[in-house]
Amino acid sequence: ICTEQQPPLKVIRAFPLTAGGALVHLHNISGGVLGGDNLHIDVCVKPEAYAQLTTTSATRVYRSRPTQADAQQTQTIDVAENGLLEYVPDQIIPFAGARYRQNTAIHLAQGAGLFYWETIAPGRTARDELFQYDLLQINCKISTDKRPVMIERTILESRLHPQTSPVQLGPYTYFSSFYICKVGLEGQRWQQLESELQALAQRCTIPGETLWGVSMLVQHGLLVRALSIRGRDITTGLTAFWDAASRALYNR
Repeated sequence: ICTEQQPPLKVIRAFPLTAGGALVHLHNISGGVLGGDNLHIDVCVKPEAYAQLTTTSATRVYRSRPTQADAQQTQTIDVAENGLLEYVPDQIIPFAGARYRQNTAIHLAQGAGLFYWETIAPGRTARDELFQYDLLQINCKISTDKRPVMIERTILESRLHPQTSPVQLGPYTYFSSFYICKVGLEGQRWQQLESELQALAQRCTIPGETLWGVSMLVQHGLLVRALSIRGRDITTGLTAFWDAASRALYNR
């Protein structure tokens, strides 16, 4: 593993995984994302390599002052032939007054695999701070050599458009997206895995508390969605889907 880093982002040393890959922790030594920050994360997984990337804690996005530029984080990820990346960060917590833009571009080569999730909290719930951030923009694009697999753009301005309305999140406060990809797998195999994970989604769903759903991407993958009133329920569910998909795709 080769790393090049500048504060405030720091990579903790790699730890070996039982399956032969490396576990790497990404740490923000400033304690969070500040107004005006412009952070860049570049990840390259070489052919046949296996890496697991996570964070040491939740990503806290602090209030931006009126004179400051929006906080930004750009993530560029490249997984080479038959490589595998499991990018499983802790949740994003936007504080009151936060303005945050995140752009993620992921390229998958032939045979490359990806497990990547993103969970958004409503704010500092211990202080009853719910949906008081000014702007949260999350853009993600996953593509192969031939075409985009998924393009998603989310813009939330909670002060202008309350997230608690029935057409937004309703009674739920946390939401999550989990992308499961492997380039070259036949569509029939994805249909089978979609059915298996749909059954898991039904078992994990508790109406009024946590909702789960699964759907196929245009090719090469699945998308798992979650809504919940408690963040810990999403964390538990994501781990269950990760485990089930890992067994199905990699027999581990």
